[in-house]
Amino acid sequence: MPSVMRLTQFKHVDLADPFFDSLKAAYKEFPAWFEKKADEPVYVSEGAGAAIQGFLYLKKESGPVTDVSPPLPPAERLKVGTLKIVAHGSKLGERFIKKIFDNAIDKDVDEIYVTVFEEHVGLIRLLKRYGFNEHSTKTTPNGTELVFVRSLKMVTGDIRRDYPLIHIKGRKKYLLAIYPQFHTRLFPDSILNNENPSIIEDLSYTNSIHKVYITFTHVGKLNPGDILVIYRCSDNKGPAKYRSVVTSVCVVEEVKSRKDFSNLSDFVKYTKPHSVFSREELESDWWNTGKPLYVIRMTYNAAFGKRTTRGNLLEALGKSSRTYINFYPLTDAEFDQVAEMGKVHEGLIVD
Repeated sequence: MPSVMRLTQFKHVDLADPFFDSLKAAYKEFPAWFEKKADEPVYVSEGAGAAIQGFLYLKKESGPVTDVSPPLPPAERLKVGTLKIVAHGSKLGERFIKKIFDNAIDKDVDEIYVTVFEEHVGLIRLLKRYGFNEHSTKTTPNGTELVFVRSLKMVTGDIRRDYPLIHIKGRKKYLLAIYPQFHTRLFPDSILNNENPSIIEDLSYTNSIHKVYITFTHVGKLNPGDILVIYRCSDNKGPAKYRSVVTSVCVVEEVKSRKDFSNLSDFVKYTKPHSVFSREELESDWWNTGKPLYVIRMTYNAAFGKRTTRGNLLEALGKSSRTYINFYPLTDAEFDQVAEMGKVHEGLIVD
């Protein structure tokens, strides 16, 4: 069912929703704490009948954290005060993780931390996947929780564990075109101002940090770590110079060609969870054509703060207005210029 994450205030969230029963059971003070937060912001994802499916509260902190053992030294931090997701087969957890990172980058913190009871195995697995490491424990009358910390200043060289940081040194960079009918479903945080947010459904490919892009264009020269700047093609409702826009930055995880898949089932199993295509479309529009095809798996690292139109892009780069953009190489200087025009947060870029 459609489920869109929204930013609201505690006072506009129904504490009586069964979603909160487990939190009330785990934290005796939760109802009183919830009421005290009445005017503070919180992210909520709701499904059919306004049933809550995800809840995220974030708080910026400065200084040491002394109520954990061992304590955390002085730093600028984003605390994940509350995080709960109803797992139902989509990648909603990944979308909430992305929202945590988005806030951390925007608030320019050094690290993020979260406390979790050890029985929440799925959440712990999700946190570890994106670079959170167990650092401390926190003991209260409710029990002992594990404290997980993720640095945004230290890098490991692992694309997933370093996410959303973008390493640019020695990486190839390209503009990659995508049709408008697929763009917002694949990149929900890059929705355009004139698009209806109801088109963002709670589907695996929408919520996931990881995206799959399928093409007949030869992209075999891509390597893990290379950078793709997403170019949303025109919707033909006006001149392309105004309707085509640059919206996002992704990092390549891996590239596969047709020969890497033993059969249709293998191809569908790999692509379907993270692509916009149905099984039938994957079969008829891609596999059954028999043409050479490539599959790019990539992480969705950043939505541009400002969309750059085709006209402004080509003018800034000194390119002809007839330049064809599909899989278009960028020099380091051109990428820097595109990122600056798109107001990509400098905290995301690692030289």
